[in-house]
Amino acid sequence: MASSEEGSGAGNGSLEEKENGKKAVRRRGAVTTAWLIFFNITMTAGWLVLAIAMMRFYMEKGTYKGLYKNIQKTLKFFQTFALLEIVHCAAGVVHTSVLVTGVQVSSRIFMVWFITHSVKQIQNEESVILFLVVWTVTEITRYSFYTFNMLNHLPYFIKWARYNFFIILYPVGVVGELLTIYAALPYVKRSGMFSVRLPNKYNVSFDYYYFLLIVMASYVPLFPQLYFHMLRQRRKVLHGEVIIEKDD
Repeated sequence: MASSEEGSGAGNGSLEEKENGKKAVRRRGAVTTAWLIFFNITMTAGWLVLAIAMMRFYMEKGTYKGLYKNIQKTLKFFQTFALLEIVHCAAGVVHTSVLVTGVQVSSRIFMVWFITHSVKQIQNEESVILFLVVWTVTEITRYSFYTFNMLNHLPYFIKWARYNFFIILYPVGVVGELLTIYAALPYVKRSGMFSVRLPNKYNVSFDYYYFLLIVMASYVPLFPQLYFHMLRQRRKVLHGEVIIEKDD
């Protein structure tokens, strides 16, 4: 899910590693650990830059109109850079599901490149600003959590924020994403964007409009699973409950 807190620790280590940072560091080796720390610091800094840019724009302009255009290059760079999280999983650098991480990261990439970038008419929609704010707060919290945890100096507030902010941010972000896709539907239908019509030499057809409807429908089964997974992780980390879950 695009706004997921990535409760499995996508791209940065499993829950067990977060709770046993020193052992995880020893297993990984100095070079790998240094890279992961650098990656998380870079991503934290990148989303902080985005947060500052958004606040500065709104304070100077007094409106969110034009905000996306102003910050889109930075957003695209750091959100695309997050693809390395999938590489980390595939290479065994971190111990979490490649599938889960791939779905969560690629869904963000999809929202950035194939919705807000491609359908420029919706870039000033309130829903775009909604999910951007949610993503920014979520990612600053998430990457700073991983950074401090790997450095074995995790402040309790960051730990608390990591496992509490999502309760509100996750559903709000999902609403923002769904409303944004919904707003894009009329433009996609009129333009035939990314659609392939018959007849053609490949004898295949694809309708991007109906594909987006399927994407929206996929939120119905996926959102509850990921949300309740994070609630279980919250109880385990903050309250010490022993919870047995199937592997991703």
